[in-house]
Amino acid sequence: MKLLWDLDGTIFDTYPAIVNSFAAVHEAAHGTPVDRAEALRWLKKNSKLAFAHYGISDDFRPMFAELDHKESESACVPFDGIKEVLAAADVNVIVTHRTKASTTFLLTKWGLIDYIDEIVSPEDDGFPRKPDAAAYIYLHEKYELDWAIGDRSLDLIPARAAGMKTVAFQNPDIEADVYLDVYDETFYEKVK
Repeated sequence: MKLLWDLDGTIFDTYPAIVNSFAAVHEAAHGTPVDRAEALRWLKKNSKLAFAHYGISDDFRPMFAELDHKESESACVPFDGIKEVLAAADVNVIVTHRTKASTTFLLTKWGLIDYIDEIVSPEDDGFPRKPDAAAYIYLHEKYELDWAIGDRSLDLIPARAAGMKTVAFQNPDIEADVYLDVYDETFYEKVK
């Protein structure tokens, strides 16, 4: 198995930290709390849409990124079973909007870094952000990848454009070849 991964919400359960960070930004922008469940639905689409929906200026994006990275690095955990899936794969690469430094920190903290062959971050590597397919195409051509795993449509759209099969993780509302809610033996049955 040669796999391309998203990081946030796919390898690590970062959504609690993301929602906390967004809630702090919303409060700073509007002086009122946000409905966290509704905010999560928008953040699962992408943060730009969430900012637009809630009328938060892009001037708050640096604050959001800083809060998110700090909270994620201290509070998020990898999903159960992910280490075994990474260990069983022949190749694991990551495309993330997070910085390489933050990604490497999280992977190292949880003992997962040795399973990763390459990390691509648009911020660090000059690729356009997802759903642009450029980073996926680059990695697919380099490693001849089989599957892309992500929790949002913007993770899987570029995978299809690059010619990979897709796995939606904990999101039945996006287009994918396979849907999974946990990393257990069903992963190996569905992703062959």
